Amino acid sequence: MTDNTTTGPALNLPEELILMLLNEQTGYFHQVAGWDLNCAVAGAVLAELSLRSRIDTDLETLTLLDGTPTGDAAIDPILEEIAAEPESHDAQFWVERLAAQAEGIIDRTLDRLVEMGIIEHHAGDFWTLSGAFHEGAAQEFIKTRVTKALFTDEIPDPRDILVISLVDTCGVFRFIFELDEATEERIAEICRMDLIARSIAAAVEHNIASPLLRRPTLTKKIPAVSLRDLVFNRELREGRLPAGFAALAEKYGPVFEIRLPFRKNIIVLAGVKTNEWAHRMGRVFLRSKEYFEGVDKAYGVSRSVHSTDGADHFRFRKSLHTAYSRKTLTRRLDDVYDLARTHMANWEVGAEMPAQEMLRPFLNAQSSPLLANIDTQDEIIDALEYKVRVLNVGIVKTMPRFMLNTPSMRRRAKVTQRIIDRMQRTHSAGQQAGKHQDVVDAYLALHSSDPQFLPETDLPLPLGAILMTAMYMGDQTGFALYWLMQDPELYARVTAEADALWADGDPTEENFTRERIDVTHRVLMETLRMSPIVPMSMRTVTNSCVVEGYELPVGSQLMIAQTAAHYSEEAFPDPWTFDIDRYAPPRNEHLGRGYAPYGLGTHSCLGTHWADLHITINLLMLTHYFKIELARPFERMPMDALPSQSPSNKIKFRLAERRHELPPAP
Repeated sequence: MTDNTTTGPALNLPEELILMLLNEQTGYFHQVAGWDLNCAVAGAVLAELSLRSRIDTDLETLTLLDGTPTGDAAIDPILEEIAAEPESHDAQFWVERLAAQAEGIIDRTLDRLVEMGIIEHHAGDFWTLSGAFHEGAAQEFIKTRVTKALFTDEIPDPRDILVISLVDTCGVFRFIFELDEATEERIAEICRMDLIARSIAAAVEHNIASPLLRRPTLTKKIPAVSLRDLVFNRELREGRLPAGFAALAEKYGPVFEIRLPFRKNIIVLAGVKTNEWAHRMGRVFLRSKEYFEGVDKAYGVSRSVHSTDGADHFRFRKSLHTAYSRKTLTRRLDDVYDLARTHMANWEVGAEMPAQEMLRPFLNAQSSPLLANIDTQDEIIDALEYKVRVLNVGIVKTMPRFMLNTPSMRRRAKVTQRIIDRMQRTHSAGQQAGKHQDVVDAYLALHSSDPQFLPETDLPLPLGAILMTAMYMGDQTGFALYWLMQDPELYARVTAEADALWADGDPTEENFTRERIDVTHRVLMETLRMSPIVPMSMRTVTNSCVVEGYELPVGSQLMIAQTAAHYSEEAFPDPWTFDIDRYAPPRNEHLGRGYAPYGLGTHSCLGTHWADLHITINLLMLTHYFKIELARPFERMPMDALPSQSPSNKIKFRLAERRHELPPAP
């Protein structure tokens, strides 16, 4: 490949186009409609093949010159397809035909840019230029070249003409630069300089302009679920929402509507392909504001990380990324061990404890000090009960609003506010000197850097949300323990991993390799498949769109039941069997959008890597220090479905034996 940079690696045209379209303020591309972007990417591939003398094209015909592979994995399959076509066609034909493959080309392009260290991938499928390239090569090898071409009289080289032509067809130059009439004329002049650029741009523009190609003909009516199928769905009645929605999808298809008395109709997406659509396109067509505004109102805030989308949501995530990272957790492993052991030292052998009452305080004993540098054990139960009520009123809407104003809830709201006030008081510069930076520090730093973006009035909800960590991770740990106890052999394998890790004292970060915690981590992965804490999410359709041939009208209330795919034979053969070998080669069933325990797209869980490791460590410590049994067996696991899936307190764990010594109880 010809070196098209002065200081950076050689890039092909699809890569340069993606870099030009990348908007660092939002962490995604400048808004280009899906079909438009696909056509532009297809045009970029054809342009790259032309630059490499594999094809020639004019306004009427595209001709193959050389079918020899280029060695570029992103464009060689396209070259092979052109070479295999027996008839001659024009560029417009090929743009239309290749547009369907553009999403795969975009994915490979993004992966390669990450591998080269040019961009960084963030949770939620956001991208930014990597730190090493912010001031140098990345700007030089594309944006600086384009700027020079647009704002000087120099004649650009053919590659830059092609890039400018492709970006112009996407209609986003006005979002990248401040344009006046002279600059707009300069862009038009550059686009006319090269015959190849003109022919490919014309082909892209024609396909973009064709309404029949932009969206399929709408022929399917969204099926409505019968009341009988809702009422007699055993999985929904017993709280197994993923399995319940999977059963409905099997009968009605991946898009269906639920009609409930006195409630707005809900359109449900449930399947692997709808997961793929929601992950990739949700940011364009859906909004979370309406879903979370009830929670925002309960805490008296104008907005939160959960109720924002686009650039504001990305800014929240960037500011919190480090605080929720796996690396931040591994720096405090000694604290994790000490906090967990201190809490377990109060447990008595022979005691039977309900799942939630045992594990939520256990996880809170660790998460509050780790995330907020305070101890909330004395008030966490009241704070969690208030937050659960807020979720049931504001999001799930199973309770009327006045249920937040009962005397007991007003008291618990005051408890929550006391904890939030304590978080802020203990995070002054003097109080935090010499201590680890935590999530509260991250929020306060964001407030300090831009009080308009995150004012003091909007701090209560994010600080209060920290308390929910104990509930979510405690319940997920409870699910994992339950599943382990259904298989004594698997329980023994996890215990063996734990004993090996602690054989020579407390394990360090280097000890938590994939190999040494393999079984325990795969137990957690399968638990997340069969019993995910948050099985679905609600959104509002803000731009009309088509999913699997069904039109979603503007204003529709949408439920993305992303974990319904967990019980799909298509994604997970024999889905009712707890099988950790799903996640080992050659099966690797978790790869792809069928596996979505932490959500999809821009609102996927920010603390995924932290939670994965923290829950895994707790499973290992629990089995290392105790032999734990079910107080009594169940034919089917009893569950609470709302506001999140939780193991029912009917499940009681018995501490049958203390296997290793713990420090004396304080």
